[in-house]
Amino acid sequence: MKASAIVRLLQVLGDKERAQVVQRFFKTAPGEYGAGDVFVGLRVPELRQLAKRYQALPLSEIIRLLHSPIHEARLLALFILVQAYRRGTVPIQKQIFKQYLQNTSFINNWDLVDASAEHIVGAHLRHRRRSPLRTLAVSGLLWDRRIAIMATFHYIKHGEFAETLRIAEQLLHDPEDLIHKAVGWMLREIGKRDRPAEEAFLKAHYQIMPRTMLRYAIEKFPAKLRRRYLKGKI
Repeated sequence: MKASAIVRLLQVLGDKERAQVVQRFFKTAPGEYGAGDVFVGLRVPELRQLAKRYQALPLSEIIRLLHSPIHEARLLALFILVQAYRRGTVPIQKQIFKQYLQNTSFINNWDLVDASAEHIVGAHLRHRRRSPLRTLAVSGLLWDRRIAIMATFHYIKHGEFAETLRIAEQLLHDPEDLIHKAVGWMLREIGKRDRPAEEAFLKAHYQIMPRTMLRYAIEKFPAKLRRRYLKGKI
């Protein structure tokens, strides 16, 4: 099947009322981070089922789907890409990784990044040089920077925290709230597995961290300890 036919199917399956709700949720008004994004109103479980149906879609058609102005089409493309990467040979994985990085301007909302970065970028670089992450972390594109930190979730799940902490340090002064939330989230995930590792980073940086980043990072701490961090009394 062609990407164009899949897009038409998504339009048929969509729910207009739900689309209006999610467009507000994903900040699509002028001046917001998702400005101009278009939704048809499909839920994530529905898209995952469609990804299984179209798992044999050629890479060229997946990329065409990723270029769609419809948000759910891009998310579907990423679900298919993740599946293709997991089952692919090394040459196919390299091709998917390359295409992913060449098309980050279409991976342009937080859910798109979060559904794919760890499974493609993180997985691909696990046993390779991590320099692409540092390049992404200093990109002028918000979504590149979110990809950089979210890709490291792959390493956190394997008990490796150094890369996350390195990228987190690069992003300490990032101006975007979506980056503050992502960095705080990844620090919290480290803390779930190794509290001393997270606290060592926080003690070194918490006084200059954006407030949102800090709040996300200490969300699971005991209430008394959270208050000490927030009051700067650590």
